[in-house]
Parts: sequence; C-alpha cells; structure tokens
Amino acid sequence: MVGYNVQVAVDTEHHLIVTHEVTNIGSDRAQIIGMAMKAKAVLETDRLDVVADRGYFSGEEILASEQAGVTVPMPKPMTSRAKTAGRFGKEGFVYMPEQDAYRCPAGEQLKNRFQTVERGMTLNRYWTSSCPSCPIKAQCTTSKERRVTRWEHEDVIEAMQKRLDANPDAMRIRRQTVEHPFATLKARMGYTHFLMKTKPRVSTEMALHVLAYNLTRVLDIGDSKAILKAIAT
Repeated sequence: MVGYNVQVAVDTEHHLIVTHEVTNIGSDRAQIIGMAMKAKAVLETDRLDVVADRGYFSGEEILASEQAGVTVPMPKPMTSRAKTAGRFGKEGFVYMPEQDAYRCPAGEQLKNRFQTVERGMTLNRYWTSSCPSCPIKAQCTTSKERRVTRWEHEDVIEAMQKRLDANPDAMRIRRQTVEHPFATLKARMGYTHFLMKTKPRVSTEMALHVLAYNLTRVLDIGDSKAILKAIAT
C-alpha cells in the first residue's frame, strides 16, 4: 500500500501552517531538522523554538537542531525495560561531569569503563563492581551489575529535558496548536485518503489544502473585508 506522511509546522499564536512537506518515510524520527530549517527560512529568523511529541525523538536530530539554532523541547520515549519491570530507570542515576561518572540510587559511583560506536554514535558504558553485594540490587538489575550507557552528546538531551521540565505546558500547547489544523483538514477531506497518487501529485493536493486552510484562518483572524479588498487589488 502506498502511504504518505504529512509534516506541518504551525505557529502557536494564530495556528497558521508555516510550512509543510509530504514524505514517503513512515517514521517521524528524521523529520525535525528538515522541517525546522524550512520554518526558519519562511519566518526569516536565526532562532526558533520547536515543540514536538516523543515520536520525533532522535538524539542525532536534536543535536543537529541545536547546532542550527533550533531549540527542541520534547519528551523522551519510555523504552526502559527496567522501569517497566518495577526497577530503577536511568533517571535514578545522577551523572557527575567532573568525575565522568554516575551515582546510583545506593550511592555507589559507576565509572566510565568502556567506549563503543553503534550506528555512528559514540557511547560510553558505566558500571561498578559493588553491585553483587548491594542490598538493593533486586530493585536495580537482574544481571551481575547494572550498566548505564551515555551518548557523547548526552548533555544536549539533558538540557532538552530541563527545558521541558521548566515548561510543563509545552506538550499541551503542542496539542492545541498542531492538532487543530490536522483535524480541520481531515474534516474537510471527509476523513479519507488523498485523491491523487504519486508523491508530486499528492504534494500538490496537500499544498492546496494548506492554502485553503491558511486563507480561512486569516479571514477568521483579521478584517475579512479588508483582506478581500487587498486580494482583489
């Protein structure tokens, strides 16, 4: 089955669609930086704050965004099997940059023991030899010792989490902002599929939907008579 993934960037003040794109990529994980750069170009700004949901989470994308002047607060996916099983999650381990070590919930220090490269990412592994005699080991790991992995650019992810913690309404604002245009467009389309086939044609169809949506938003926001007069001239 041919499918299309539509990405939109929506401004938080007027809910206008700033830019959009139609892709054949089924996942959102590689979409942040591309959409952010398009939005920056349209808005003609050097800095941009972008709020996205956890489906867009990618360390590499977040790093690239930061380097391009785009601030991205978003929640991390909940992928910890330890936490699901009722044991300590990674957030229970405190990183100490001066020592390049983690402090575990029992107060032990996990040292940097090993470095590896996976999928182009440099990762460091931390653990301590005190795990076998730890009185709360059952709450931490079923293995010989608990190992913590840290990406070489993990500080970017930690800074992102701090921004999100400082702005607890961010995800509510995201839902109110970007879900509104999608719901409106789907209602106008009859909650159905695109009428066209092939990416160029679908892109044109989506561009017309976006144009119609933005025009109706502008008419709702501003003086409709003045806007229609400006269009006529």
